[in-house]
Amino acid sequence: MRLVLLGAPGSGKGTQATRLREHLQVPHISTGDLLRAAVAAGTELGMKAKVVMASGNLVSDDIVLGMLEERLLKPDTANGFILDGYPRNLAQANALEKLLEKIRQPVDVAVQLDVNTDLLVERIAGRAKAEGRADDTPEAVRHRLNVYNESTAPVVDFYRNHGSLVHVDGVGGLDDVFNRIIAAISHTHDVG
Repeated sequence: MRLVLLGAPGSGKGTQATRLREHLQVPHISTGDLLRAAVAAGTELGMKAKVVMASGNLVSDDIVLGMLEERLLKPDTANGFILDGYPRNLAQANALEKLLEKIRQPVDVAVQLDVNTDLLVERIAGRAKAEGRADDTPEAVRHRLNVYNESTAPVVDFYRNHGSLVHVDGVGGLDDVFNRIIAAISHTHDVG
């Protein structure tokens, strides 16, 4: 099962990806984790990323895609993978599709976790307060969510147009959301 998890910050992607990894027995690949690991390991791409991040800029799509390709060519992805946090825009979705075609591992399904904005603001603001961060005011969170929605809406449409998108209600208990995801992907593929 090759799965892309989509959803706004605070929608529960990371939590559900961890549960799906264990259920589906495929690796959970987070581009943020890949970047941190490559920088820590001092790989060629990691060193390029470190320079970019040190200057306060976003790491280019080319560097992230290179890291993804390296990761997706590892043997543990033979039975699939879960991508979390990527693609975030239409250019990344197109580049990812080309990469996956090249390595003959096309996406089976893209799961969009739907959570209303007010609940997302509440979740993120609560998380920020628990972590002692004052920068996540409700206004700042709403702005970030608007930016996210503007850049990610075309990605949702991309997977809808490819016939691989399923929407899942991301509100409720962890088990409830997990079971909805399993039911949704089971309709598209034979999942235990």
